[in-house]
Amino acid sequence: MTGPEQPLGFWRLAAAAPDVCAVVDPDGGEVTRGELLARANATSRLLREQGLERGDRVVGVVSNESWTLALVLACQQVGAYYVPVNTALTTAETAYIVGDCTPVAVVTSTRHAEKTRAAVAAAGYAEDRCFALGPDAGLRDLLEELWGVATEPLADRSPGSYLGYTSGTTGRPKGVLRRLPEGDPDDVFAAGAHWQLGMFAIEPEDDGVHLVTSPLSHTAVSGLAVTSLHFGHTVVLMDRFDAEEVLRLVQDERVTTTHMVPTQLHRLLRLPAEVRASYDVSSMRNLVHGAGPCPESVKRAVIDWFGPVVHEYYGATEAAGTRISSAEWLERPGSVGRPQPGAEVRILDADGADVPTGESGLVYLRMGAHAFEYRGDQEKTEAGRRGDFVTVGDLGRLDDDGYLFLLGRTSEVVVTGGVNVYPAEVEAALLEHPDVQDAGVIGLPDPEWGDVVCAVVQADPGSVLGADPERAGEELTAFLQERVARFKVPRVYCVVPELPRGANGKLRKHLLPALVPEASPTP
Repeated sequence: MTGPEQPLGFWRLAAAAPDVCAVVDPDGGEVTRGELLARANATSRLLREQGLERGDRVVGVVSNESWTLALVLACQQVGAYYVPVNTALTTAETAYIVGDCTPVAVVTSTRHAEKTRAAVAAAGYAEDRCFALGPDAGLRDLLEELWGVATEPLADRSPGSYLGYTSGTTGRPKGVLRRLPEGDPDDVFAAGAHWQLGMFAIEPEDDGVHLVTSPLSHTAVSGLAVTSLHFGHTVVLMDRFDAEEVLRLVQDERVTTTHMVPTQLHRLLRLPAEVRASYDVSSMRNLVHGAGPCPESVKRAVIDWFGPVVHEYYGATEAAGTRISSAEWLERPGSVGRPQPGAEVRILDADGADVPTGESGLVYLRMGAHAFEYRGDQEKTEAGRRGDFVTVGDLGRLDDDGYLFLLGRTSEVVVTGGVNVYPAEVEAALLEHPDVQDAGVIGLPDPEWGDVVCAVVQADPGSVLGADPERAGEELTAFLQERVARFKVPRVYCVVPELPRGANGKLRKHLLPALVPEASPTP
């Protein structure tokens, strides 16, 4: 096993072995460590030419491509905060983030250039500080401007960080700002890699290959990809998620690690059995998932398929949380694990007091060295804190051994007839139905019950649910009555072509009520 004292960190690894493949682009093109290092070094110099100083921000509205990783590496060695922007956001939402973080530069992929240019204009931002990763009318071509820029190592390097914006399901999103680390970037990010990847039993420099299945605009996805580079692993990029293409890449590229969200695991399992059996996935050593609750039936099936290599984590942009291995989860189905190294979890009531073991309350995570503030919003920064602990509104409980079980979010709890219904539990039950591809549960106002439980369902188009939505309520009600208590069974059903999920796989629940036509609750 390679220990923490080994010379990890992408810049060191690239200098020592420049011809090793660093990235495989979605089109199959390979980029060596030396080529990626040259891109990062040249980009670093160009950013400094724009006046970048330590602590400044750089916005990326970028696709899954090797230049995106070069941009992040550039920020990580010049002391800049890299601000990834979800490419699925609207022009107005993108403009808000640009205006809020006041970046030194905005970088966009050519496919997102038109929206980015409009967002920059709406934010009143200087267009001459906006770069496209290729020729685009109206924006500076970053690749052209890097011709002739020195690619040698920088003399005065300083570690940067991410400035991630919260999802903004309630109100405007806020940037989660942490103090920049100190020291040599290679040392800083090598140590970070040992902490982040080590908790999932991932080893450095072991011919590892990391597959990116989600947009790099998601902080966790980008973070794991770049951390894999610092660990000496090759990164394989997908342009968009396709279940069978995932299996092909795992087989052909001999993928050893990946990160997925529960929706993607669910879609892998929806492939016909003969398709799944036709691919060799034995190279997979560490399949990490998070970013949302995973139904027990889905997770158990993935473990049966890939083996005991599945690891789950729970946390937030604001603080580190928990992690759990396959073996632990099989002993405690439904748990999201025990605290990550250096983390701590508490369950508190509304008054900030610890609740007894086994009882539910708000989940609080200790910030510790990860102390943060919401950029420009001190009131919100203080609102969710209790001393060194912070909550993002999740509800949960701890068992006698300190394993955390999540129940949902305070903002999502449906109170019907004075009884609490946790949507995550009902959603997990719905996803066990063979014809349900995705599901979201919300509460709808009702004069008698306060709220009634409503299920918005994405069904298999070729199924009875998809072909005859009028029968969906009857069939799903019968299905759920054997799985959840009667008061948890939805009284309103709505079948839609697709649920509104963000690029990070999280369901945008605040958009669901608009999808539900006026309907009377079922008896």
